Amino acid sequence: MQATFTSFYFLCFYTCILILYYLIPKKTQWVFLLFVSVAYYLLTGNGILILYPIAACAAAYAGIRVMAGTDDEKKRRMALFGVTAVLIGILVVLKYVNFAVHTVNGLVRLFGGSGDVLAGLKLMAPLGVSFYTFSILGYVIDVYNKIAVPQKSFFRLALYGMYFPAVLSGPILRYREDGEQFFAPHAFDYRQVVFGFQRMVWGFFKILVISERMNLIVNAVYDDYTAYSGIYIWIATVCYAFQLYTNFSGSMDIVLGMSQTFGLRLPENFETPFFSKTISEYWRRWHISLGVWMKEYVFYPILRTQFFTQTGKRMRERFGKKRGKQLTTFLAMFLLWFTVGVWHGGDWKFVIGSGLLHWAYIVCGELLTPFYGKLMEKCHVDSKSKWVDGLRILRTFFLVNIGFVFFRAESLAAALHMLKAAVCGSARGAAEGTLFTPGLDFIEAVIAVVSLCILFTVSLMQQKGPVRERIEKKKLPVRFILWYALLFYTILLGYYGPEYSAAEFIYQGF
Repeated sequence: MQATFTSFYFLCFYTCILILYYLIPKKTQWVFLLFVSVAYYLLTGNGILILYPIAACAAAYAGIRVMAGTDDEKKRRMALFGVTAVLIGILVVLKYVNFAVHTVNGLVRLFGGSGDVLAGLKLMAPLGVSFYTFSILGYVIDVYNKIAVPQKSFFRLALYGMYFPAVLSGPILRYREDGEQFFAPHAFDYRQVVFGFQRMVWGFFKILVISERMNLIVNAVYDDYTAYSGIYIWIATVCYAFQLYTNFSGSMDIVLGMSQTFGLRLPENFETPFFSKTISEYWRRWHISLGVWMKEYVFYPILRTQFFTQTGKRMRERFGKKRGKQLTTFLAMFLLWFTVGVWHGGDWKFVIGSGLLHWAYIVCGELLTPFYGKLMEKCHVDSKSKWVDGLRILRTFFLVNIGFVFFRAESLAAALHMLKAAVCGSARGAAEGTLFTPGLDFIEAVIAVVSLCILFTVSLMQQKGPVRERIEKKKLPVRFILWYALLFYTILLGYYGPEYSAAEFIYQGF
């Protein structure tokens, strides 16, 4: 069975699960979900790889039981350290061995060596290894800090860590907010099931109609990047921004909608991020669960360490209270964004494009804010006007797209080459002709543009509140037309079918 939610066989799998879920006794629903989650791993070809999440859950369970059984702070700290070492150790070995080997080889070549240390080493990672690792680790830390209830059942903890919709591409869960609902009985609720189906349809529309078409343009340019320059690279990069957003947010719509049909409420992971006016706001609206996790379990603990406490004191003494605090925060943010970059993948292109570049954006934004304020005041510009907000949105979107070049390019060197060609090169394409030459013909391009307009319109409506609740208040014929029009639009114009496997979710390998 295909791992992706858009495969025909997965939809058959989900349909059977949903029917059985409400037919079995309510007190056994969580057991059934655990069984299904294990079956999902086995049926999607992971087989022996299921031992990794099981080992992660077992280590977490052992550590939690030690913490719950003693008030000895030394034993509790040792248990936390042990679990963290196991979980992060497995993650590092599975995801970042190649990164370390690549870096070592680069240094060896730099100093005149052959650069083939451990060449060819490759380990297979299970589905969503970063997602379940962070969800479980966050829970263990919360138990240590006594802000989450220790779970007494290993099997319940396993369901929390291996819940099959979330394991593919998130969101990253927090047990104290999301955990207990997995084990509560859930009666059939027609409204919630319908809402769940509606959200899933919206997710399918994003992925099958928009993301897959954007993918054709992106692949045409990025897979043959030396043949393109100028506007072609910018077009492909903007298309990649929408491909990534509709792919990832579409998968979240399916995950959250599917969970809603089971009576479960998972945290939102996106909030129309391309309407952000600053990079900081963008990261509060893009991959929200990752940002929350990183701030709570990486950034704030770093600031509380003895080193940063002493560094902050010295900075304040030397540069003043405000500037000293700001510089200390910037230093901690550097470590935070380096971690975010590494989380996205074991390659320097991720460390820069998804990490340190955004750190630089935020630092520059903070430092230049007073200058911008004085400049606008001197030019008699209303900083709160709508057209200024529009320019801020465009500026943020442009900066984010520079990061996406690194994220999508095959290597750091390729990303730098493409950025140079985009800025300095003329509008050169592999096959000269129309603007739509890379990947799409004219009709397909029109469908893509119309679909993006639908997405933009709905996103604007979301700025004023939840759209589904507003549609629910419309008369039955209006609701019927809207939802069935979206459904058939997706069926007729999307890439689907029992033998077609939509491009795997970009984030599922994380």
